[in-house]
Amino acid sequence: MLRHLISAADLSRDDAVLILDTAEEMARVADRPIKKLPTLRGRTVVNLFFEDSTRTRISFEAAEKRLSADVINFAAKGSSVSKGESLKDTAQTLEAMGVDAVVIRHGASGAPYRLATSGWIDAAVVNAGDGTHQHPTQALLDAFTLRRRLIGPDAGLGRDLAGKRVVIVGDILHSRVARSNVDLLHTLGADVVLVAPPTLLPVGVETWPCEVSYDLDSALAACDAVMMLRVQAERMNAAFFPTEREYSRRYGLDGDRMARLPEHAIVMHPGPMVRGMEITADVADSPRCTVVEQVANGVSIRMAVLYLLLGGTEPAA
Repeated sequence: MLRHLISAADLSRDDAVLILDTAEEMARVADRPIKKLPTLRGRTVVNLFFEDSTRTRISFEAAEKRLSADVINFAAKGSSVSKGESLKDTAQTLEAMGVDAVVIRHGASGAPYRLATSGWIDAAVVNAGDGTHQHPTQALLDAFTLRRRLIGPDAGLGRDLAGKRVVIVGDILHSRVARSNVDLLHTLGADVVLVAPPTLLPVGVETWPCEVSYDLDSALAACDAVMMLRVQAERMNAAFFPTEREYSRRYGLDGDRMARLPEHAIVMHPGPMVRGMEITADVADSPRCTVVEQVANGVSIRMAVLYLLLGGTEPAA
């Protein structure tokens, strides 16, 4: 494992499979009456969140506490950041307190990389999402969910996702989840298809290791999983499609479209879902939808990442 986890592109196939295998062992801890490991006892982890978050922040906090770490939650809104304090000064404050790891979510792409390479802080840095750049632990939990559902928890140990086909649909332009998943799924051997209106595809997408399509219906027929993305209206400064109704008609997943999927195929969403926009309520609540499962798997993956960065280099016993 590397010293930090900044981007899914930094992980080799062996790194990624090690994390997924370690997460399988961490998932077994969740089935115990006492969901605790002493691995990070005496270590201090700071959750440094400059953007609003529910799933990611709570998931990291649960993972840290299950590994017995001391946890400090930092929210920018109630801190000196709201008075104008810089990232450097915040980092040096944390360094003075002797923290061992920093989990950072920031609205500026590249902020976690800056924190990890600047010399401001001597701690492991985990990227929990930066701007429209990367969200590596989300890609890892998605790969973990895919491997469990399509191969099996035990049968999947040591294996990658070679031969699997994943369709990612929606606002690719503003999505760090899409970028991270394309990088990691390609590393794990899966075939990725991006489906979006031309206005929601980034410049240079033709150089990414994936296929690109504008037609959702034609992409669904032969896939193993379809991942729906939220339209990130808060990051938009222009009209990227005519109306919400038109977007939903062309790129939304409803019951009729789900029925065209192969029987074994699953429906994924990183959350939060906008029901009725990119996904209808009947699809979101169907047994084929893994949204709640992804949240549970997120805790196991983040335990595995923290364990490998701070606790050891071999799979947990």
